[in-house]
Amino acid sequence: MSIEILMPALSPTMEEGTLAKWHVKKGDVVKSGDVIAEIETDKATMEVEAVDEGTIEDILVPEGTENVKVNSPIAKLSGEGEVAFPTPSPLAGEGGPAEQGRMRGLSESSGKPVATKAEAGAQPLIRPVSDRPPSPARGEGQGTRVFASPLARRIAAQKNLDLSALTGSGPHGRIIKRDVESATPGAARAPTSAGGAVATSAPRQVQSLAQMGIPDRSYDLVPLDGMRKTVARRLTESFRDVPHFPLTIDLEIDALLAGRIKINAMLEKQGVKVSVNDLVIKAAAIALKQVPEANASYSPEGIAMHHHADIAMAVAIDGGLITPIIRAAETKGLAQIATEAKDLAARARTRKLKPEEFQGGTFSVSNLGMFGIKAFSSILNEPQGAILSVGAGEQRPVVKNGQLAVATVMTVTLTCDHRVVDGAIGARWLQAFKVLIEDPITMIV
Repeated sequence: MSIEILMPALSPTMEEGTLAKWHVKKGDVVKSGDVIAEIETDKATMEVEAVDEGTIEDILVPEGTENVKVNSPIAKLSGEGEVAFPTPSPLAGEGGPAEQGRMRGLSESSGKPVATKAEAGAQPLIRPVSDRPPSPARGEGQGTRVFASPLARRIAAQKNLDLSALTGSGPHGRIIKRDVESATPGAARAPTSAGGAVATSAPRQVQSLAQMGIPDRSYDLVPLDGMRKTVARRLTESFRDVPHFPLTIDLEIDALLAGRIKINAMLEKQGVKVSVNDLVIKAAAIALKQVPEANASYSPEGIAMHHHADIAMAVAIDGGLITPIIRAAETKGLAQIATEAKDLAARARTRKLKPEEFQGGTFSVSNLGMFGIKAFSSILNEPQGAILSVGAGEQRPVVKNGQLAVATVMTVTLTCDHRVVDGAIGARWLQAFKVLIEDPITMIV
């Protein structure tokens, strides 16, 4: 029986990607764990593995093909297998049983209906190569995606089980046959209704350039790639939907710069060089532990108070922006932070990051000081509760003990999600951060 291999979604924001390279050809026999292709997502290039065994019957999408939609067929396999699909969402005006040829789910990032193709038989799953542990397959709230195989769905329907109440043991938390078979009958299916969708206001449609008075032949049009589309959509949603406010403060950094020189002299034999941004990341992480209310994220169920300071650092790359993450930065020394930051930034620019290296994070740092930018504010990177914008250090006149003096001053702006971080919390965090930056020895005591 011919079974379709579908274009995988390798990140929550991915809607389409480029099939960069095939590692198999027609007639090849594959088994679980074999790398079969490389997919370029909106932010990275990743290898994908086969889960099921079989023979490649046909290659439907040649390597190098761009804009391949998620869940569209890319190859055919002769053999048995399963693939995960989004749970149908009870949207008003949309329906139809899952047994029919099409199911509808919701995109996590946009909330728009996304059609996915479902065959009556099971289909093979391809998965990204990753060391990330499986996560629960259940979603939050109405319309979120629950990943389960078609076979698991059929068994769940027969046993009257609610898939969103189960935790998957398959690749990346997908619900598979054994999860449903071992579930207790008490996990009854939650009732749904066609009128359960919550109405939301539609965003304003962007006019064409011609509608805004710009003649057609007065410019060259650069097509939007996947990354630019994702950046545009997510930042528009964040700016529109998240109530945010900025707090700005000046920091004297002469002691920090002098300390950095001494630190780099000590680390010279190790081949490690600490940057000002590395010191900012370390200070931000410590300040988040001192003011834990600022290390939080909003969710409809409550405020998530994070256990560690996972600092995302903004890195400019061709076509957009990506935020690789220094995990548990409060537990790491400056040498380790500097080494990790350099490695993550280098791999970000070549799009070699794994999803777990740029997804998540509890706080962001964006530094434009190297471009001479004095001060700026950033758009929040959901679900993080705050982002710090770092300007350039420059000599400015200051008053010390009633006397005019000159100091190297750096302006920083903290943009806060007001649903989580109130003004007083943001101010307390900036005060803690200021002490650490202006007296850097406090970072190690």
